[in-house]
Amino acid sequence: MRRTRLVHRLSIAGTAALVVAFGACAPEEEAEDNTGEVAEADECAVEDLPLKNPGTLTIGTDSPAYEPWFVDNDPTNGKGFESAVAYAVAEEMGFEQDQVEWIKVGFNSLFKPGATDFDFDINQVSITAKRDESVDFSEGYYSAAQAVITLKDSPAADATSLEELAGFKLGAQTGTTSLTAIRDIIQPEQEPLVFDDTNVAKQAMENGQVDAILADLPTAFYISAVEIPGSQLIGQFQPETGEQEQFGMLFEQGSELLPCVNRALETLKEDGTLADIEEQWLSDVVSVPELQ
Repeated sequence: MRRTRLVHRLSIAGTAALVVAFGACAPEEEAEDNTGEVAEADECAVEDLPLKNPGTLTIGTDSPAYEPWFVDNDPTNGKGFESAVAYAVAEEMGFEQDQVEWIKVGFNSLFKPGATDFDFDINQVSITAKRDESVDFSEGYYSAAQAVITLKDSPAADATSLEELAGFKLGAQTGTTSLTAIRDIIQPEQEPLVFDDTNVAKQAMENGQVDAILADLPTAFYISAVEIPGSQLIGQFQPETGEQEQFGMLFEQGSELLPCVNRALETLKEDGTLADIEEQWLSDVVSVPELQ
C-alpha cells in the first residue's frame, strides 16, 4: 500500500501471561482506522479482495434512495450521482455490473462500530472526525455544502444571512451534518426540530411546524425544484470549520478493502470520470447564493 498504515491488531500474545495470572478473558481484537490508505495496483485483483461475499461487491444505501443521488428509488439502475459513482468504482476495480449487489441500510444505523453486512455504504455521508472514530471513510467523492429551504410565502424567505435565520424555527434529519450545522453555525434562538428522515422534514415544513429545513445542496435543490413547487432555496453555506465538507463511502473500521476503493476513486478523479458524473447529475446546483 502506498501509505502504509496497515491494519494492526491488538496483540494478545504478549498479554498471555497476564491473562493466565488474572484469570481474565483475552482482549478482543481492535481494528485501526484505515481512512486515507491507498493500495498499489497489484494489490487489488478481484480474486484477492476481502469481500463480504466472494465474487460480489456488496454496497449499502438507505431506502428510499433520494434524487438526485439515485433515480426511481432504485440503486441498481446506475442512474443518479451516487449510483453512477458506485458502478464506476466497481468497474474500475474489475467488477461486472451483475457482480454488484445492493442492500438496504438505514442512515441512522451506519455509525455503530463493528462488522457490517456491506463492503461499503454510499449515502451522502459526510466525513467527520467524530464519525471516523467508529467507522472508516474512503477519500471524498463529492464536495458538499448545506442549503436552507423554505416556502415562498414564509417570513424566512426574506432571510439573506445566517444571522437572520437564527430567529426562525429550523429543522433537519437526525444524525446529519445539516442538524449539526443548525446548532453550531446558525445557533437558532429556538431548539431545532429533529426528524427521522427528509420526507418527514419536508412534510413538517409544509405543515408550518418549521419555518425552514436544511439538507445537502443537491438534495435541497431537488426538493425546491421538483418536490415542493411552492418552496425556494434561501442559500448555501459551508458548515463546521469552514473547510470543504466531503461525502465519503463508509466502511467498517479496519476494512482491508478500503485502500483498493481509494485507488479506484483516485483513478476516476484523474481521468475525469468523476467530474463527468457530477456534471451529468448535479450541475444545476452551482448558482445557489452563498449565505454568510
